[in-house]
Amino acid sequence: MIEMLDIGLKNVVAYRLKGKITEAEMISVMALFREKIQQGEKINIYQEIVSIGGVEMDAMVEKFKFFLDVGISHFDKIAVISSKKWVQKIIQLEDKLFKGLNMKGFSTEEKDKALAFLKQ
Repeated sequence: MIEMLDIGLKNVVAYRLKGKITEAEMISVMALFREKIQQGEKINIYQEIVSIGGVEMDAMVEKFKFFLDVGISHFDKIAVISSKKWVQKIIQLEDKLFKGLNMKGFSTEEKDKALAFLKQ
């Protein structure tokens, strides 16, 4: 499930992942990204990962199609909040792989730091 969040920052798409991610949910998030891109905005992301109970294959296909179509140049900062250490290690790796993005992982206790990172 993807739950959209309002964190009080206009230029940030914020959401929480919990359980299984469906194709319809992925399409709705990608639509928000496309809307911001069409408005000429750089996209910042605030993502809380509570749990990952799987991702429908069609949801992953939608995500890959989106990034093949638009690339990563429209994204600026991505803050990922999770209590899982392995998630934070993946974020560190992705930050090194995707040089055009500024990605950081934060523990659930560091939500304020994540918000400060996105405001910079």
